[in-house]
Amino acid sequence: MTTKQTTLTTLAAASLVLASGLAFAAGQYGPGVSDTEIKIGNTMPYSGPASAYGAIGKAEAAYFVMINEQGGVNGRKINFISRDDGYSPPKAVELVRQLVEQDQVLLMFDPLGTPSNTAIQGYLNDNKVPQLFVATGADKWNDPKNHPWTMGWQPSYRIEARIYARYILKNLPNAKIAVLYQNDDFGKDYLIGLREVLGAKADKMIVATQSYETTDPTVDSQVVALQGSGADVLVTAATPKFAAQAIRKVFDIGWKPTHFLTNVAASIKAVFQPAGPEKGVGIVTAGYLKEATDPQWQNTPEYKEWLAWMQKYNPAGNVADGNNAFGYSVAQTLVAVLKASGDNLTRENIMKQAASIHPMTLPMLLPGITVSTSATDFAPIKQMQLEKFDGTTWQLFGEVISGSGS
Repeated sequence: MTTKQTTLTTLAAASLVLASGLAFAAGQYGPGVSDTEIKIGNTMPYSGPASAYGAIGKAEAAYFVMINEQGGVNGRKINFISRDDGYSPPKAVELVRQLVEQDQVLLMFDPLGTPSNTAIQGYLNDNKVPQLFVATGADKWNDPKNHPWTMGWQPSYRIEARIYARYILKNLPNAKIAVLYQNDDFGKDYLIGLREVLGAKADKMIVATQSYETTDPTVDSQVVALQGSGADVLVTAATPKFAAQAIRKVFDIGWKPTHFLTNVAASIKAVFQPAGPEKGVGIVTAGYLKEATDPQWQNTPEYKEWLAWMQKYNPAGNVADGNNAFGYSVAQTLVAVLKASGDNLTRENIMKQAASIHPMTLPMLLPGITVSTSATDFAPIKQMQLEKFDGTTWQLFGEVISGSGS
């Protein structure tokens, strides 16, 4: 079996698992669907302070081009309409309304950013439009009771923070912890997750916190203030631009904490190269996707398939940018849901299928990590594995960990 066949077989099997036991009414269509087309909406920060994440939208568009060349999904081509919101919540609201009301998209797929998704969540839920597989790990996306039209994809920031806290308690029990965080639900989820695991020790162990706004020019002053606290552990919950600044400043002032970095800023291309790779040696993160620069994957069929896709469909993308593996993988998840929906492409059935994913593997997920959902579980990925930056790539260590416990 060829590499291409292997991946296609895996995804076809995933679709069958999703559809298992369900009968679809033929030809039931929601807005944006015809016998030949499925309109999908998206907003991305192709410009602005989080523009590094624009690579995700480009990867998704490239993946859908491939799917369309292969005949589309159940004979329908994906019309992926992706707009630049500049990481601005008001702009996201404006664009999403246009996509829903004027472009008549079936659903919003993977809109990026905690602030932007927070701003559009009410509108989409009020209008019963799927806000599917959002590109943010805020814990609040897993709330099917109150927001049945919103679903996350990546592990929640609280899960990630809990994993760091467990590691700290076990290996650095006398740690003095400083936290640098973005002043919104994204950053605050890390504080919540840390405190949940540290428990009664939290007030003693967390000796300093500093927040930043996305409009701030730098986080240099915050890093200096955190160093002054005497902390020997630093947890940084920042988007790529500010994460790179923090890494550089920590190194330049001679501070040597054990440094934990949010997974969403773990890109070698977008963060470590601008900061200076040598300045990030020893930083720890928690991952769930295969790191494309890690040699251990490069002879595997899954990696070779991804690389062939990059070269043919996303040649401007950088292999060292993990956002490309993210976009590829989340797009595969959506295609599996669309396939499982058959000819019942209503918004209601899309959410039903998205909430019926039995453990599904994807080529670029780390071994042992799967995608699964239910009607009461809107957190598709719940496992991660710790990894450390060696100046060139991320080195995995330890076991795959579930962060769902407290």
